[in-house]
Amino acid sequence: MRVSRELSVAAALAALCGLLAVRAPDFFGTAQVRTMLVGAAPVLVVAVGMTLVILTRQIDISVGAQFSVCGIVAALLAKAGLPLPAAFAAAVAAGAVLGAVNGALVAFARLPAIVVTLATWVVFRDALRWWREGQFVRDMPPGFQWFGLGGDAGPWAVVGVAAAVFVVFAWGLRHLAAGRAVYATGSDAEAARLAGLRPDRVVFGAFVLTGCLTGVAAVLNAVRFADVDPSAGTGLELEVIAAVVVGGVAITGGRGRLVGVLLGVALLAAVGPALVFLKAKPQWERAIQGGIILVAVASDALDRRGRG
Repeated sequence: MRVSRELSVAAALAALCGLLAVRAPDFFGTAQVRTMLVGAAPVLVVAVGMTLVILTRQIDISVGAQFSVCGIVAALLAKAGLPLPAAFAAAVAAGAVLGAVNGALVAFARLPAIVVTLATWVVFRDALRWWREGQFVRDMPPGFQWFGLGGDAGPWAVVGVAAAVFVVFAWGLRHLAAGRAVYATGSDAEAARLAGLRPDRVVFGAFVLTGCLTGVAAVLNAVRFADVDPSAGTGLELEVIAAVVVGGVAITGGRGRLVGVLLGVALLAAVGPALVFLKAKPQWERAIQGGIILVAVASDALDRRGRG
């Protein structure tokens, strides 16, 4: 069923590209493709982390707020004179700390993930709003934007980092014992415990890694602009969860592959620009994305019913 979902998403993406090739061939211009890839890169990185969490039968709806906090941390430290690699590392560390808060409450305090991450989403978002009062971080040091590589090489560096993250985690989930532990925990936590695993530690690790990856994504997003926006992560959590579910990762845990998530990110990222090139109303974007998500969730429900 997972492979069937991936093929369905790939077919939908191919059909959309075919329509654009006929109706709006300018969509495939180098500049447009690069812009779309750069915009999707941070989403893909966060989606990799969200996949880990959902595979363990949990959810994290605070990633958008984490994303905003980590981007501001990187920008403020860079502006304060910290070497850029250290500022970027600090953003990743901040994400790890925020993820650890979620992970500890879910894995060790046994609180429901949706309640915990909804609460931390509010706390992180409101704390950032109180701290920054909506002010952008401006006057960034030379070398911050596009990692100092310029407007030609910099965007491809952003895409390259996202691609490297995807490849590493796709390989790890398939070939490492830690990856198998993630699937085992999501499939049946009690069976995993009897097999010698520690499901609580696996869940905690998934949340921490998601925080780290959210920090990486926040850096990839922040370097795209001359000024860093404290509201940059608004709505990111829904976009990421949608891409993961559409890509075939079961919301009930234990099943799914990152290749499907990649296809889900690509499909949802293409919808908005496609509407512009097809001269359709951009308001349709959310409706189309919502319809895609409903089809994916319904497919999961039918799959569970068939397996039952």
